[in-house]
Amino acid sequence: AAQSRSLFLWDDGRPMRFYLRPGLAKLRLAPLLLAGGGRLCRVQEPGAVLLAEPGDVAPDEAVSTEYVTECVERNQRLPLEPFLLAARGRVDFTEAEDAALLRAVRGQGTVRVSGRALWIELERSGLTRHSWQAMRDRYLRHLRPRLWEPPQTEDPTEITGLFAAACREFESTESENDSSDGAELSTQGGVGRSPGETASNLKIGPEDSVFPDIRLQREEGPKSSCSSSVVGQVVKTMEHFMEKFAVDLFTVTQAFLKNSGDVEATSYFLQTGQRSDGYPVWSREDDLELKKDDEHVRKRLIAKFGAENVAKRIVFRES
Repeated sequence: AAQSRSLFLWDDGRPMRFYLRPGLAKLRLAPLLLAGGGRLCRVQEPGAVLLAEPGDVAPDEAVSTEYVTECVERNQRLPLEPFLLAARGRVDFTEAEDAALLRAVRGQGTVRVSGRALWIELERSGLTRHSWQAMRDRYLRHLRPRLWEPPQTEDPTEITGLFAAACREFESTESENDSSDGAELSTQGGVGRSPGETASNLKIGPEDSVFPDIRLQREEGPKSSCSSSVVGQVVKTMEHFMEKFAVDLFTVTQAFLKNSGDVEATSYFLQTGQRSDGYPVWSREDDLELKKDDEHVRKRLIAKFGAENVAKRIVFRES
């Protein structure tokens, strides 16, 4: 339906007046406001609705720019109160809050992530210190684009930071449900490919691990940082998996962690949610068991994963 020309009129017929500081948001919203009968002020005036972007410094009584787009989408004038922004200076998102957002939206559909209900629920749950508008803005504008961008660097410290973040998330998970992993992964771009085709399409050389030179460096001499060639190989492999299986960077990294860095096993897992040898993938609880110096525990792990996989896991964890 065409946008109502009286969308931004008060009940008595007077046009609503809005002030929004110059910028991209104003260029984007001005046509919507004017088409709905609203007026824009050159300076902030008494009685004018002060609009601000979620996450920006919000003066008292400022209204989120989401108000305009929501009114237009519903083609009706909505009350201002639900869109009021808290009067506070910008509070930066911490690394822990970013990780919490990523966990909270994992598995949610695109429509739900782009809407309001999910984020209002997260605000009510106290997931972060921020408003629902700020959380949605943080995810859509900053976190989601980074998930789909392979690391554009060969700086080993930046790559190490990526793996460290993925490891923290892996280790913060108490237990993994293998069947749910499989159900989620089977819908993410692997349909229609046989395991043989998946493995044969990998052009990464004959190495068994995405980190082959790391173990070699440990065996041959003193510990040193990853070489640029190793980092380059890691980047290319992860980029290949992201494109092939239509998954994000964290999903690929987590899959490598669960499969001890084995490229072929990770590829099969991303496609099917299972290991090709029939054994389960590693979880945080399994790693905690592996650290115990107990012969009975070691035998249980061997019975669960096989002796070869246990040996590979020890090498992988040490690397």
